[in-house]
Amino acid sequence: MTSPQFSARACRPRDHLAAAGRTYPQAWSDIEQMRTTLRGVSVPDWPAWCYIPIAGAQAAVANDAGIEVNRLASLYPARIADAARLAALAAWRMTQGIYRFDPALYDAVRGTPVSGDIPHEVLFRLPEWCVYLETPGMRLGDDPMHGAFVHLEHDIHTARTELRLVFDIDTKEGMTLVPVPLHLGAWSLSDAVARMLDVASSAALVRGQGTVPRDHADALRAAAEPVISLLLYLCSQASEIAGRQGAPGNPEPVRTRRDGWRLFPASGPRTWEVGVRLGAALRQAYQAEQTGAPASTHAAPRPHIRRAHWHTILSGPRQRDGQALPTAERRAELRWMPPIAVKLDDVAALPATIRKVE
Repeated sequence: MTSPQFSARACRPRDHLAAAGRTYPQAWSDIEQMRTTLRGVSVPDWPAWCYIPIAGAQAAVANDAGIEVNRLASLYPARIADAARLAALAAWRMTQGIYRFDPALYDAVRGTPVSGDIPHEVLFRLPEWCVYLETPGMRLGDDPMHGAFVHLEHDIHTARTELRLVFDIDTKEGMTLVPVPLHLGAWSLSDAVARMLDVASSAALVRGQGTVPRDHADALRAAAEPVISLLLYLCSQASEIAGRQGAPGNPEPVRTRRDGWRLFPASGPRTWEVGVRLGAALRQAYQAEQTGAPASTHAAPRPHIRRAHWHTILSGPRQRDGQALPTAERRAELRWMPPIAVKLDDVAALPATIRKVE
């Protein structure tokens, strides 16, 4: 098995952030004003898990063009996609977290299908307002995809919750960010992917995004599903995220003399290693599969990898009045289970080797 190649030096998300700041030099101060003085006053309030709604980024883009925000779509339609990009970058700017999966775990998790009754509520456990997931070896159609910004969006017009993927790709024209929305609701994540493909059939989704494959719906699914699987792991396995900065999280307000309480952006990128211990266990299991002797009929199974899957866990009382409760009467919880190493040493006891990242 050939592991994907991870670059330790490239900082593409920071390059995108700098480019956005050059294109819209007042955007960060405009967005900060919306959060601190206009929120809940002249613009509707929004949940804490959303750094800035895309409508707020649209207002910043319109302000740069010197027009009212309600005229942006008719006068500058290509800038609508710019607003989607800007909302992701504004949120990422505050923490600048880059999430790098252990190569063995990366392959195992991104190969987990997004299928079945997977609830979207786990996505509210994002460690930061916006994360950047490195995606070595992945593509969007014919274009290399180096990573994806991921954040949650609150549509202030409809109060709809969306998962926003912003793919970082290379086209013939250069580095490009491709925004892709997934509408969340009472349906499963697999249904959200299907709805995404319906939205992708509209030309509005790809307007202003440069080169997009002709059959972009299939290309988007092929790119989106692995990213969602990586994201699910990130949201459900917080203990598997390691770094020299402690633990990821959104910044806390700082009291200043001049402006009172303020949030300050991160001073630079912070790289987080994901799944170092489990990655070591997976490599151990792969080696055991290749070299271990087959188990006999009565022997314990040899070390192997059980595919990542969803698992229903029953909780609550097992008995009532001394009698065992039927399964149907116990509370069932659906949990996402990462790839499981069977018959291996305790994963928590394995050494965590953190690679130096520059």
